[in-house]
Amino acid sequence: MTPLEISCNDADATRRLGSQIARIVEPGDVILLEGDLGAGKTTFTQGMAAALGVDSAVTSPTFTLMNIYQTASGFDLVHVDIYRLERLSEVVDLALAEMLDDGAVVVVEWGERAVAALPGGHLLVSLRPGVDENRRIAHVEAVGSAWERRLAGLDAQQVPSP
Repeated sequence: MTPLEISCNDADATRRLGSQIARIVEPGDVILLEGDLGAGKTTFTQGMAAALGVDSAVTSPTFTLMNIYQTASGFDLVHVDIYRLERLSEVVDLALAEMLDDGAVVVVEWGERAVAALPGGHLLVSLRPGVDENRRIAHVEAVGSAWERRLAGLDAQQVPSP
């Protein structure tokens, strides 16, 4: 499947994209986020969390490494930022694979660094600058057949328009 390219005109549109992705996640899923500092990775996760019924503030886990939120669906949303980690063994030490086995949905900022430490397929969301400082272009790519099927359904849903 060809990756989706979605224009997000502002932070609210980035949150709406996260909300749309939340509608297709299942327990045990991995979403890897890529993008420079300030690209909107946490903003995207805020949209996911809101759609999943998280009732607490979602903040960047840059200094705590990981924030865990209980969703209204009964599974945990694990928000990880591995920017400060230098070795794959440090990612493994976070026990993300075990959390996935327990049914958590794991969202990893700087996710390209974590691929080797995580099992199975994943959804890759790359956020890049748009034509001005508030706009982002999101490339959404399914890795694995389960994600390909679900992402095909997202294509037909309403997402932030270009």
